[in-house]
Amino acid sequence: MEISSNIISMNTNVNTKKEIKSNFTDKISADEVKDIKNQMEEQSKEVLLQSISLQSDLSIIIGEDKDKFQQDYEEFQNFLKDIGYDGKPIAELSQDEAKELVSDNGFFGVDQTAKRISDFVINGANGDEDMLKAGREGMLKGYEDAKEAWGSELPEISQETMKKALETVDKYMAEQGFSVLNVEA
Repeated sequence: MEISSNIISMNTNVNTKKEIKSNFTDKISADEVKDIKNQMEEQSKEVLLQSISLQSDLSIIIGEDKDKFQQDYEEFQNFLKDIGYDGKPIAELSQDEAKELVSDNGFFGVDQTAKRISDFVINGANGDEDMLKAGREGMLKGYEDAKEAWGSELPEISQETMKKALETVDKYMAEQGFSVLNVEA
């Protein structure tokens, strides 16, 4: 069984990537529930990792190391389309245009990026507590993977984005009466 959300599909490089489908069955087995939770966690991780990586690459344009950005350019083209970015090609941005994209009101700014990440988790979970927890865990793992890939602490914009996305998911969970703690052992 596979899960579904009503938001954009993410193009990832995960070999075990599965398409998420709606869960409209009367009964599902414990193994199917576990599989659905694992899918939610993995896909949430990938959404966060791709989003944070893009922010980091935009930060490079603002800085000095444009070669790194050029290497990642092709990989992000599909990702950009998937999340609805239809602006100027990233590699053609001036420093000022890149700054605008990561500004407070920019498409890749903290607010809009955190919203895309948290919406993916919330919409994908469809109100299910275990799915929300799995999505939240995927966000945390994705952030750690991004730090590892970056080789050090991520740029401040990425740290703020993660904080805001987690706050949004945690707030939603609290509003639903769910605990952010995972009590499964």
